[in-house]
Amino acid sequence: MSPSPIRVLLADDQQLVRASFAMLIESSPDMEVVGQAGNGAEAAELARTARADVVVMDIRMPQLDGIEATRLIAADEDLAGVKVLVLTTYDTDDHVVDALRAGASGFLVKDTRPADLLTAIRTVAAGDSLLSPGPTARLIARVLSTPGAPPLVPGTGPGDLTERERQVLALVARGLNNTETAEALGLSPLTAKTHVSRIMGKLRARDRAQLVIIAYESGLVVPGESPDLMTGRPRERTEN
Repeated sequence: MSPSPIRVLLADDQQLVRASFAMLIESSPDMEVVGQAGNGAEAAELARTARADVVVMDIRMPQLDGIEATRLIAADEDLAGVKVLVLTTYDTDDHVVDALRAGASGFLVKDTRPADLLTAIRTVAAGDSLLSPGPTARLIARVLSTPGAPPLVPGTGPGDLTERERQVLALVARGLNNTETAEALGLSPLTAKTHVSRIMGKLRARDRAQLVIIAYESGLVVPGESPDLMTGRPRERTEN
């Protein structure tokens, strides 16, 4: 018996954009569009009535924006299984961080390749987070450098993690999934997944998206630098 298709809700105030995404998603045999919303209020309501698995959410919409709609969905216990994938016009949009705080499982820019959008929907539907490492690093670095900026995830940090857990967290922050993390560290995918679950518990992180924010905020991962897999810390800089 084949698995049920992923039920996708599209939320965007531009009808042409919704129609284009709907055609793409319906062309995939493992997905179906179960509703379309033109604003955040409709999206929050349809997430419940349409029994969506994934909401593809535009950030900027009238009446209620995508951030507030995401917050409503994440706060509703009856919608605990609904994942939100945020779409933004620019990968430098500061509102993406607000969306991640609100409960989004990841984000993509709107000009992403069609195949990448389908992959992203499958990724968040499976319970993983999707964060583009390059844009995420630049975005979080800029937010953290803002004078007086509050912590993105208050009261958390990797200080209590084991060395192996720090290594895993550093790779998660670089955008690697469990299989890729396992390969990089010579672990089994199940062991890598177990490490991620333990890290989330220790850091009180809601999902992998928050793990990424914590890693950058704590300095475990520095934009533009690759972590040292022996320590899980940023590589030491050398003078030329």
